[in-house]
Amino acid sequence: MYFEQIVRHDIGCAAYIVGSTDAGEAAVIDPRIDMVDELLAIATHEGLRIRYIIETHNHADHISGHARLAELTGAEIAVHRDANAEYPHLRLVDGQEMTLGEVRLRVLHTPGHRPEHIAIAAIDSTRGDDPWLVLTGDSLSIGDVARPDLAVDGKDGATALFQSLHEKLMTLPAGTMVYPGHVAGSLCGRVNNRMTGTTIGFERMFNPALTISDEAEFVRYMNESLPERPPNMARIVKLNMSDEMPATAEAKPLTPEQLFAEQSSGTQLLDVREPAAFGAGHLPGAINVHIEGGQFQNRVGLVFPPGARLLLITGSEAEATRAVEALSVIGFTAIAGFVIGSASGAKTTGISVQQLDQKLASDPALRVIDVRETNEWAEGHIAGAAGVPFHKLRDAAKSLSSSEPYALICAGGTRSMIAASILQALGFEMVYNVEGGMGAWNAAHLPVATGPEPAEAATA
Repeated sequence: MYFEQIVRHDIGCAAYIVGSTDAGEAAVIDPRIDMVDELLAIATHEGLRIRYIIETHNHADHISGHARLAELTGAEIAVHRDANAEYPHLRLVDGQEMTLGEVRLRVLHTPGHRPEHIAIAAIDSTRGDDPWLVLTGDSLSIGDVARPDLAVDGKDGATALFQSLHEKLMTLPAGTMVYPGHVAGSLCGRVNNRMTGTTIGFERMFNPALTISDEAEFVRYMNESLPERPPNMARIVKLNMSDEMPATAEAKPLTPEQLFAEQSSGTQLLDVREPAAFGAGHLPGAINVHIEGGQFQNRVGLVFPPGARLLLITGSEAEATRAVEALSVIGFTAIAGFVIGSASGAKTTGISVQQLDQKLASDPALRVIDVRETNEWAEGHIAGAAGVPFHKLRDAAKSLSSSEPYALICAGGTRSMIAASILQALGFEMVYNVEGGMGAWNAAHLPVATGPEPAEAATA
């Protein structure tokens, strides 16, 4: 058996090549659109013909590469019959096997994350009839299981997932190796482990979700503290079900005249430079999402409407190219072009935690808005701070006065700059970004409060 894992840590995606070197045949499982060239290079190097492209489900967090890979290789796309895919495909059912020489790929229908979800048990007949490994897609990850609320009601999804886990995956031999479709960084679950493989036996003993034997308790647990869903997820699912080739964008520089025309037409501005560069000078109305700040694609999906036409402000042409490729992964392909830097225009004032502490003592009008997630806020925050995750600030701002001063804080200063740029784009006049965030506040041994529920922004 030949086996290869390809990981993209940006939003925690993993794809796989499984096949037989003796037969010279392979299947690709869950290819992302930006993995196609790498997958082709691996197959060519190993002398493997790609026969199948298997999707474990209709993905919601990234654009699949199945259409492009099938066009280039002639491989057959395979997905469960409940996927309602519009493209030509092999309609898989539970228990069905695809044979690649001595390797058998067995379909395990594992609904829960989505109704059509499957796992693939890979069997090397020269080693026996038990699966050597299982590719679990989103159903089972390392130390976590799939979120159940993307396609159906969360309670119904969790009920189906409980049955899939205990009646299908957990019945596999303890030594079966587990390779998931997602690692840390994904919004398809709560996984925060950067490991890329595990075993059925280890997960059976130590995975918190799998230690819950009561179905009702599991359903409750699985619907708590789920990460926010970017609005573009539904659009990504539709694009992945479509029979049309996914669109791609290119990074093209804009002249000053083109920049002005795009701004005048309402094109939205995305500044991907680091927060310090953005704060020093940026185009009015630009939203800052640092390409190196972590979770770049997920954060863009949270603050921009699905399919928005974007104009990029970058630090270099190379950075523009990287940004366009990353945005294509989440279906943002309406890219007007890019401009490099912005030495003039609007500015965002950065303040240290010591300066913030002094301002809070001297200016009773100053409001602190903590833009981390609710669970982070509960673990420790500045007394009196409002808790509003950055992706909810646009709506919360409707109840705020744009003429009052606000200090935005997160864990390290990246999400707070996103939030500060949102307020400035909405016309807020006095906005401060707290440099270093709560990490710097705690390091300075400044006082913190704890609590389960954040205050509303309007009453902070």
